[in-house]
Order: sequence, then C-alpha cells, then structure tokens
Amino acid sequence: MKDFIIIGAGLSMAYNLAQTNSNYLVLDANEHIGAPWLKRWDSLTLFTPTEYNHLPGMKFPFPKGYYPNKYEVADYLKSYVEHFSIPIEFYQKVTSVTKVDGVFEVITATKQLKAKQVIIATGPFHTPYTPPCHIDIAEDVTQLHSENYKNPNQLQDGDCLVVGAGDSGVQILSEIADTGRTVHFSGTDNIKAIPQTFLGKTLWWWFTKIGFLSVNRYSKIGQWLSKGVQPVIGTDVKSLLAKDNVIHMGRTLSADENSITFQKGSVSSIKNIIWATGFKPNFFWIDGISFDEMNYPSNYRGVSNDVEGLYFIGLPWLYTRGSATLGGVWKDADYLMNYISKNQQAA
Repeated sequence: MKDFIIIGAGLSMAYNLAQTNSNYLVLDANEHIGAPWLKRWDSLTLFTPTEYNHLPGMKFPFPKGYYPNKYEVADYLKSYVEHFSIPIEFYQKVTSVTKVDGVFEVITATKQLKAKQVIIATGPFHTPYTPPCHIDIAEDVTQLHSENYKNPNQLQDGDCLVVGAGDSGVQILSEIADTGRTVHFSGTDNIKAIPQTFLGKTLWWWFTKIGFLSVNRYSKIGQWLSKGVQPVIGTDVKSLLAKDNVIHMGRTLSADENSITFQKGSVSSIKNIIWATGFKPNFFWIDGISFDEMNYPSNYRGVSNDVEGLYFIGLPWLYTRGSATLGGVWKDADYLMNYISKNQQAA
C-alpha cells in the first residue's frame, strides 16, 4: 500500500512528496509525460513567459521574456520527471476511487491499488463539449473540436466556421484566417482582450505587481473575477474581426443538412467547423464527494470537504487565478503539503 497516489501529472505535489521521502506513485492515463500538451494545436504557445513557468526545484530552461511553445513545455515536463526520478505509471486511466475502512482503493483498467491518501491532479479539461446542433449538420462537413485541431491542413477546401470566443477559439480563428480562406466566426460581440505586454513589461509582471495573481477566490474581488468571462490574451481581436475574410455571425442558433443559422443570418457554404467550445469537468468516478455549481469537487484550497485524505490540485481558481497555471500551481502544492504534514504530526 502506498502512502500517496497522485492521479494525473501532479508534478509539484510529487516533488514535495519526494522531499519528505514519502512512498508515493503517480498514475497517468497518457502514454508519456507532456502528452496533453502535444495533442493541442501545432502553433500553441504559452501566455506566460519563461519566468512565470517554473515548477519547484527546476527552472524552465529559456531566457526571461520568452513564450515557450507546446513542444518546449512537454520537453521541460519530461526533463523534470527524469531529474527528480518521479515514479509514474503510464496508460493508467483511473475508473474509480473509493475509500473503504479508512483505505483508498484506486481502480484502473488493469490494476487495483491501495493508498492511505489520494491527490487528484487530472486538471480541468476532461470531456470536450460540442453544442447539440452539431449532429444536425451535413455529414460532408468536417467537424473538429479544438482538442483535435492541429493546423489548417486538416481542413478540406471551402469556407470554415470557428465557434468559441475564448483564447483557443480566437487563436485558431487567427491562424485559419491567415491562410486567406473565408472564415465565419461564431461568438459574442463583446470579446475582452488584453495584450501580452504593456509599457515594456509582460502582462504577468503587471498582474504580479497589482496583486491580481494573489487575489483568492473567497474574497469579494476573487468571487467577482472567478465568475466573470476571462479576457483573451495576446490577440488583437478588433483587427482580427476587421479582416475582409473574417465574417462575424454572432452566436450559433441551429443547424440542418443545408445551412447553419446564427444571430446574424444563415450560411450554407461552410465545409469545415472548429468547435472551440471548451470542456466539461468529470469527477464522477470519485466516490463520496459533492460538487459545486460548476461540477468541480467541493473543497477548501484543495482539501476535500467530504472525504478525509482526499485532495485536489490544478483546478481553475482552486485558490487564486494562478492555481491552474504551470508556474502558479506550486503555491497550492505547498499549502497542501503543509496541511498534510500538520495532520500527520497531530495524528
């Protein structure tokens, strides 16, 4: 039996557990470390420069002010695991976690493991969401969720539709528009966008200076920020939507075999659709927990409100805006490690 099992690539927690010589194991559903990054679109880069991407104990190996691409992030994570000899078993998708007689039973497709405590580090992106009307669209239209979009070479000849006004949707829209094809855009008229740099300083430098990254979700400001629409970072949305080959259609209303209907009319020429419509969390395989209004597990700063010895890390606004960022998750890991250590000393 392990002292701890980490489900998902919770490397900050793994680092902390290694410092205390804990008997722990990481279970990862993917084929190798960094695989979720490599599955994203080819041109993806981080919004945060190098100096805000360090995991504990090992700096991100690029110059200050550099924005790493997905390949560099995956390489860094692989090097991190190798450097600290973090014990990981891959191809281990966990199907259930149950606490029986004070011991956690962790079930995968091939194994049954036991642990005294469990840390859930599967992140927020689980089940791709696509609006129900996608099933009514003609079969000869290429449809991809942003999770499976790589580059414009996947698209067939003809017009494209990008649905979604978040960072992913806007970045993919910009990339496809740069190929010169006609791109219809479906999303809100009121996209808030902020630049990556301002007055010679990175956005994250300013966030740090004004305390934005340290505002916690339980404060009045934190409650307002965490429930608001996140701004698009680093894309000039106004200029993008002003391009001759980008047509803003408003929200998607319905679809059939012949056309797709939006707030601003119907279009019958679309041959490709990218659904950048986000993901829904899935933690229903964990027994005995309750959920908040967003279907995230009920917790305080990562400590389960329902099951003793169960913890969560890497969720959006777990405590602050930086909780789900590569360089911000360590603060939550430190809190959890201190909490766990105090509980062990008191036992």
